[in-house]
Amino acid sequence: MAPKSGDAIFASVDRVNAELFTLTYGAMVRQLLTDLEEVDEVNKQLDQMGYNIGVRLVDEFLAKSNVSRCVDFKETAEVIAKVGFKMFLGVTASVTNWDTEGTTCSLILEDNPLVDFVELPDTCQGLYYCNILSGIVRGALEMVSMKTEVTWLRDMLRGDDVFELQVKLLKQVPEEYPYKDDE
Repeated sequence: MAPKSGDAIFASVDRVNAELFTLTYGAMVRQLLTDLEEVDEVNKQLDQMGYNIGVRLVDEFLAKSNVSRCVDFKETAEVIAKVGFKMFLGVTASVTNWDTEGTTCSLILEDNPLVDFVELPDTCQGLYYCNILSGIVRGALEMVSMKTEVTWLRDMLRGDDVFELQVKLLKQVPEEYPYKDDE
């Protein structure tokens, strides 16, 4: 079976109302700000929540997309940008700013449904409102044996022209099997 495109998968998956999703996410971030009080702690919590989601989301992605094993980190980044973001958020990202080793790139989102209706107050200027996305990408990549560091470089809520996530491959983890075939 041929791999499905991000558009084909997006058309076939069950979805929730985009406004409901956006408002629910906003309410969750607001509650974290109230409970944790420190913006840095909220950033860490959003990243950890995203990581936990990414660890589980990769199974659904692989099952529904029919994507075969990616050859390298560059192909993996393209699949995340074109298929993964489209499948789960309804938007695509572009992959740019590769370093010479092919281990660091940027995912550029010109549209981000998480930030509809959002304005950050002055007291939250250190908040990475969409930090859950960096955790999701990191968690999903870890499940396919890629240890990464994912950070926000640009954020439209902070006045930038796009959302830019930098993804840096720290190491390719060899797959380990729990048992040996010859025993």
